[in-house]
Amino acid sequence: MESQSPPRTGTTFLTTCFNGVNALAGFGILSIPYALSQGGWLSLVLLLTIASICSYTGLLLQRCMNVNSLVKTYPDIGELAFGYKGRFIVAVFMYLELYLVAVEFLILEGDNLEKLFSKKGKQGFILLASLIILPTTWLRNLGVFAYVSFGGALASIIVVGAVLWTAIVGGVDFHKTGDLINWNGIPTAVSIFAFCYSGHAVFPTIYTSMKEKNMFPRMLLVCFSICTLSYVLMGIIGYLMYGQGTLSQITLNLPERKLSSKIAIYITLINPFTKYALVIMPIANAIEDSFQVCNYRIMGLVIRTLIVISTVIVALTVPFFGYVLALTGSFLSSTATMLLPCACYLKIFRGSQRIKFFELVIITCIIVLGASIAVMGTYFSLKQIINNL
Repeated sequence: MESQSPPRTGTTFLTTCFNGVNALAGFGILSIPYALSQGGWLSLVLLLTIASICSYTGLLLQRCMNVNSLVKTYPDIGELAFGYKGRFIVAVFMYLELYLVAVEFLILEGDNLEKLFSKKGKQGFILLASLIILPTTWLRNLGVFAYVSFGGALASIIVVGAVLWTAIVGGVDFHKTGDLINWNGIPTAVSIFAFCYSGHAVFPTIYTSMKEKNMFPRMLLVCFSICTLSYVLMGIIGYLMYGQGTLSQITLNLPERKLSSKIAIYITLINPFTKYALVIMPIANAIEDSFQVCNYRIMGLVIRTLIVISTVIVALTVPFFGYVLALTGSFLSSTATMLLPCACYLKIFRGSQRIKFFELVIITCIIVLGASIAVMGTYFSLKQIINNL
């Protein structure tokens, strides 16, 4: 009698696509119209370029993982390529990006609560949001929030629909023409685009969880296509509605008394409350592991509380959503999504016949572009933050 191989376990293709879209579709979609107002209509070409590049570098991570079955995470890939230093560098960029995302959550809450209830209470609303969020960070089992956060993809669709409804029915209309291109704003626009495609830290986990791992390239194609379509649609709608007057979050432009505006703002407000704890959890776990206090619950509470306090301080000190988003995208996201995948791939397959000349040219171009975004975007973002302090 022939022995039967055990059935494959893992997530289905449809579930994996949903997870992938949820990883990519975050609050960055709110700033796509602002990015267009900075770079002009032709910056959409750069959005499509970055989408293609990040999809390709996601494939590079998969190829790196296929070398060793023990490789499960992004830091594992860094260690496979460059040893402990590689793991450390990848982890630092991952945790810094997560930290700034947590800061962005608080700024976003302050901006939108101020939009709804007051014109001069942003700092107070940031503090209020942090107090409501704080108890969620003390929970060890975040399963409930994990399920709720899967609504992120749906929330993005609802926000796009609400903005479109405001334009069609709310009387705002599509009356702005906008600029064809604004060279001075290109670094900011590209940095925001890079942030919107920063799902690479999660891709290895998604790949590991798949039942049919050979479907990973198709999954990336589906996820990037859906998210890019959403980004382009939101960008075009928002920029036609408000032109050069587009604010860092499109929800801040919407008329206050319209039902569609309130729906968009309330959906925007809910997401940070469900995702903040998930975002800082890897940071807190890493700190606990470093100090070997994982078994001391009181220390876990203290560490998580201190992380929340520190993000509040940063959010109050630098309450500029668009500029912080651009800084995160240029310095951290472009490095994690473009530079590190290419560097790891080249190191792991160095001397291998697998890397063809044409692919080497493509990877070299990606490295040059990623480095340019990292340097120029970081410079302009820091300059704007300093000028507004």
